[in-house]
Amino acid sequence: MDRLQAMDVFVRVAEAGSFTAVADRLNVARSAITRQIAGLEAHLGTKLLARSTRRLSLTASGSAYLEKCREILSMVEAAEGDLAGEKRAPRGPIRASVPMSFGIRHLMPLVSDFITTYPEVTVDLEFSDRRVNLIEEGMDFAVRISQRIDPSLVIRRLGVSGLAAVASPAYLDRHGRPQHPDDLLSHHCLTYTLAPVPGWTFHINGEPYSVPVKGRLRMNNGDALVDGAIRGLGIVCEPTFLMSQAVQVGLLEQVLAEYTTTQLQIYAVFPGTRYVPHRVRTLVDYLAERIGPVPYWDQGFSGNRRE
Repeated sequence: MDRLQAMDVFVRVAEAGSFTAVADRLNVARSAITRQIAGLEAHLGTKLLARSTRRLSLTASGSAYLEKCREILSMVEAAEGDLAGEKRAPRGPIRASVPMSFGIRHLMPLVSDFITTYPEVTVDLEFSDRRVNLIEEGMDFAVRISQRIDPSLVIRRLGVSGLAAVASPAYLDRHGRPQHPDDLLSHHCLTYTLAPVPGWTFHINGEPYSVPVKGRLRMNNGDALVDGAIRGLGIVCEPTFLMSQAVQVGLLEQVLAEYTTTQLQIYAVFPGTRYVPHRVRTLVDYLAERIGPVPYWDQGFSGNRRE
C-alpha cells in the first residue's frame, strides 16, 4: 500500500463526505476508493470513517488522523512544489469558479494573457454567482467578492472595488440630484435582490448611515441594474467594476460622491488547508499583480474608498 496515496484519498473522502465524489474527481471506480480506505484502516487497526446509508462521518480516531494527514501531505507537496517551481514554468490544469459579471469583464482578459504567457497551463473557468463547494466540485480556487472576509478561509487577496451611487444624466435632470443620503427616500432606487442587508449604507463622519431605499424595480443581476440606470429608470448603488466604463463615457453620473461607501474585498479562496499547487499560485499571484492596489475600475470615482 502506498501510504501517502492512501492518506491523500482519506483526506479527500473526509473533506467531500463521499466516496463517489472523490472517485469522480480522480476518475477511478468507487470500489478503488473504498479499497484504499479499507486498507488504511486495516494498517492502522482502527476505523477512520463511520458509514451509514446516508452519509460518512469521521470517528474520533479519524478526526485526529485527518489533521496529521493534512500536515504530512502539505509538507510533502510544499517541498515538491517549490523544487518543481524553481526548475520549470507552471504546467497542468487549473479549475476555478469566478463571479459572472466580474469574471467576464475583468478576469477573462487577464486569464487570456496568462495562458498565452504559460502555454503548458490549461484553465477551466466556471462563471457563476453561486458559492460552489470547492472540494466536492474539484475546484482549485474560487474568486469571491464581499464586504468582509471570513477569517477561517484560506485566501489570497486580489484587490478591492468601491461602491458608488449613480444615475443617468437624464434621470437626474428630471428628478434632481440628491445632496444627502436621506434624499434617496424621494427617488426611484433600483435594488439588488440578493443584497446581504436591506438599504444602502454610506459613512457620515466615519459612522455607517443606512438608508432604507425603495423602488419599483428589483433585480438579482448587477449588469441588469446598471442597464436600468442607463435607461433612466432610477438611481443604483453598485460596485465600480460594473459601472466604470458607463461613467467614463457619460452614460452614468455619480451622485453623493462626498459620502464614502463600504469597500468590497476581492479575493481567491482555496479548498481546505491543502498546499496550493505551483501552477495555481502562479495564476492567483498574476491576477493580484495585474489588478493592483488601485484597480483601474475605481479611477474616475470619488469618495468610494474606505479602508
